Amino acid sequence: MIVTDNLLTTFLKTRSDTEEICAPLQIEDYVIQPIVDVSPPKWHMGHTTWFFEEFILSKYVEGYRRFHPEYAYVFNSYYESIGKRVVRTNRGNLSRPTVSEVYEYRDYVTTHLQAFLEENDDPEIYKLLEIGIHHEKQHQELLLTDIKFILGNNPLLPKYNDTFTENPVSEQISEYISIEEGIYEIGYTGNEFCYDNELGVHKVFLNKYAIANTLVTNKEYLDFINDGGYKNSLFWHAEAWDWIHTEKVKAPLYWHEIDGKYHQYNLRGLKELRMDSPITHISYYEAFAFAQWRGERLPTEFEWEAAQSFFKWGARWEWTESAYLPYPNYKKAPGALGEYNGKFMVNQKVLRGGSVATPQNHTRPTYRNFFHPHLRWQFTGLRLVKDL
Repeated sequence: MIVTDNLLTTFLKTRSDTEEICAPLQIEDYVIQPIVDVSPPKWHMGHTTWFFEEFILSKYVEGYRRFHPEYAYVFNSYYESIGKRVVRTNRGNLSRPTVSEVYEYRDYVTTHLQAFLEENDDPEIYKLLEIGIHHEKQHQELLLTDIKFILGNNPLLPKYNDTFTENPVSEQISEYISIEEGIYEIGYTGNEFCYDNELGVHKVFLNKYAIANTLVTNKEYLDFINDGGYKNSLFWHAEAWDWIHTEKVKAPLYWHEIDGKYHQYNLRGLKELRMDSPITHISYYEAFAFAQWRGERLPTEFEWEAAQSFFKWGARWEWTESAYLPYPNYKKAPGALGEYNGKFMVNQKVLRGGSVATPQNHTRPTYRNFFHPHLRWQFTGLRLVKDL
């Protein structure tokens, strides 16, 4: 069965890709949790394994024996209907299981699932497998950004490796693309994988607008800083103004002012800021304030989707002005998988596109990422819009 073979190959590659991301780490790097939003790499590796064990092996393989009876408790993330779990803030306290035991767990589950899939052609199981593959791809991106936060908050600012490129430069000449007033179709219409939050194809009316074909750069953002952008309350939401003072935010995450020049920590170590690269690691609060300073605004997620074919995207997750809400006729999946997206549709902003950390073949024009507005440890940036 061709589809089965392709999916099995993708599954095995996804599993090895996760371990390749962790290859540059030292044992001590695997267990650190600097903040609640950053999980230890060891936990990511266990959690993505638990997903396959919990939703496929334990339910469909007769006589399957779990690798360890307590790993469901250790590696469950937020699936309330599955059972108890370690509190998120305590993931960094898990000195056990050891890193080697987690690798053994991964091998055990991968081997058992491969053997099961080679003898099974149930479409429902392949559907679960596909969700699990993309779930692990999501965690691959989180792994990279969490590793960056772990290393980037180490006083020595150690590099991750010498090959990861996170600051691409656009080859396009910056300009604004006019999008005509009209009715546009939003949502996923294809036949391949997508998440349930992309479904519910519907039409929206958009007024005429112009959207930038390039992302805001470090140079442009530095102009905002030098013009007192973080000191002028008129650019900020009230909640954001409180946030920058409480957290003492004066620049994007990972920026360091040294001898009058800004440097940026990236996965290759501390480097002088590259002015023509797109800004990254900013919150929605900062993206909004910058747009206010420029006299422009952020696009809605619908404006972004309607225009995305006219510009290159994928270097940064792009903040939009849209709240993360369900599309018309949205229905959560039955059972525990229904907790995957729908339960988070409150108090978050939508981001579109993808980033340098997003795995290949994991994003598409309708992909809806979402984060709370103060978060900035992901590769987040912005694109500006003008009303016409």
